[in-house]
Amino acid sequence: MDTVWEAIVLGIIQGLTEFLPVSSSGHLEIAKYILNDQSTGEQSLLMTVVLHFATACATIFVFRKEIIQLIREGLKMERNEANSYILNIIVSMVPAALVGLFFEDVIESLFNQNLWLVGAALIVTAILLFLADRSKRTLKSVDTRSAILIGIAQAIAIIPGISRSGATISTSVLLKIDREKAARFSFLMVVPLIFGKIAKDMLSGEWQVVSEFVPLLVGFIASFITGIAACIWMIALVKRAQLKYFGWYCAVVGIFCIIWVNSTF
Repeated sequence: MDTVWEAIVLGIIQGLTEFLPVSSSGHLEIAKYILNDQSTGEQSLLMTVVLHFATACATIFVFRKEIIQLIREGLKMERNEANSYILNIIVSMVPAALVGLFFEDVIESLFNQNLWLVGAALIVTAILLFLADRSKRTLKSVDTRSAILIGIAQAIAIIPGISRSGATISTSVLLKIDREKAARFSFLMVVPLIFGKIAKDMLSGEWQVVSEFVPLLVGFIASFITGIAACIWMIALVKRAQLKYFGWYCAVVGIFCIIWVNSTF
C-alpha cells in the first residue's frame, strides 16, 4: 500500500491533472511506476478512485452555486433548462456506468503500471486534442444526442492515458459545443459516477483490501486542495488557451513512456 508521502505526491498529481486534458489516471500510473509502488491492481485502483473522489468533491465545491441552482430548478415539476441539463448528465453517465458494471475486472487489470498502454493512450489523447483545436468556436449547448456521444468518450477514457476531460471536451468541441460549456459539463458529468463507485465499493466491502486508511485520507486531502485550484484555473484557461499545447504535452509524455519502457528491456 502507498506510504503517506507517496499518497501526498499522488494526491497532488491527481488534483493538478484531473481538470487538465492530460489524463490524471495516466499520470498516476507513471508516478506509481517511478515510485516503485508495490500495490496490487485492486489496491492501486482503489487509491485512484479515492483520489478521483477528492477531485469530484473539489468540483462540487467550485460549482456549488450552479449545482444548488440546478437542484432547485430541477425539483420544479415542469420542463425547464435545468431539468434538461440534469437529464443530459444522467444520459452521459450510462456508457461509463455500463462499462464499470460489466467490465470491472478488465478495468482493474489496466491499473498495473503498464507504461506501454499509458504512452499509447496519451498519444491518442494528443490526436483528439489536435483535432478539437482545429474546430471553430460556437455558442452551442449540450443536447441529448451530444450527451450520449460525450458519455461514450468518457467510457473510453477509463483507460489510463486517455484523458477523461480531454476526451469529453474534445468530443464536445468537435460537436460544435461552446468550449466553456463543454468544460463545465465535462467536470460535472463525472461527479455522480465517482460517488456511485465509492458507494458501490463501500457497500460491497472492497475497502477491506486496505490495511490502513491514513494514506487514502492524506491523498484525498492533497487531491482535494490542489483540485480546487486547478479547477478554477482550468475554467479560465480553456476559454482562451489552445488545446494543441496540451496535445503536444501528451504526445511528448506518451512517446517518452514508450521509449522509457523500451530502454528497460
